[in-house]
Amino acid sequence: MRKPAASTPGKSGEDIAGHRIVSRNEWTAERRALLAREKELTRLRDRIAAERRALPWVRVEKDYRFDTLDGRCTLADLFASRRQLLVQHFMLAPGWEQGCSGCSFMADHNDGMLPHLAHRDVTLVAVSRAPLADIERFRQRMGWRFRWVSSHGSDFNYDFQVSFTPEDLAKGYLDYNYSTWPHAYEEWPGISIFFRNDANEVFHTYSTYARGTEVMMGTYALLDLMPKGRDEREVEYKMEWLRHHDRYEAESVERAAAAGSVEGLMSTLRNGCCH
Repeated sequence: MRKPAASTPGKSGEDIAGHRIVSRNEWTAERRALLAREKELTRLRDRIAAERRALPWVRVEKDYRFDTLDGRCTLADLFASRRQLLVQHFMLAPGWEQGCSGCSFMADHNDGMLPHLAHRDVTLVAVSRAPLADIERFRQRMGWRFRWVSSHGSDFNYDFQVSFTPEDLAKGYLDYNYSTWPHAYEEWPGISIFFRNDANEVFHTYSTYARGTEVMMGTYALLDLMPKGRDEREVEYKMEWLRHHDRYEAESVERAAAAGSVEGLMSTLRNGCCH
């Protein structure tokens, strides 16, 4: 941590956090300059969103089946009455005692979005490989209302590159996030988007992985506005601070320190977070 800078209270210069203290007029001038940069980012984001929508689609030929509280269903069934489907690939594998803390952080944002997404012709569903009974037990613990189904016994997670076989892991690397991924673990997060036409055909339109999943983490967007930002440690796995929302007080400080790398994270997953 950086040593606080010395300052003289009430004078321009550095405050104890190392930031300049200026007049309101000076601040407004710099804020306007930053606003111009923010508008550049907004326009760039809009252009990239248009390019994303212009991507070609892939027809989903395989007959994927899912276990749900309403019985077995197809991928097309998951759309309910809508034409667009947003799938959160949630890291909860068979045998895990609880879901990944990062995926849970993402899922904590889901329920509030449901009515707004539905109004724009979008159904949100989480999908995991764990059996439905294990999913439901954890969903009830976390108090979530969104639909969460099991792809147990299906190729769905493997085909969309969020789950990996022992043969995949034996290579020491994975084909993940459209590149060679050096961290060979059985589960990784992702988001996939599908469209269903009037003939009930389903098309895969988009997937994003790794930091691309931050699009569903509204808390991060707000933290980015704060003076301390995300306030994360300079470690390989920046999200090591995360806990399930019902475990922040119960979790030990020692466990937080142990998860300072991807390897530490996966050790934590195996020894308590997810297994």
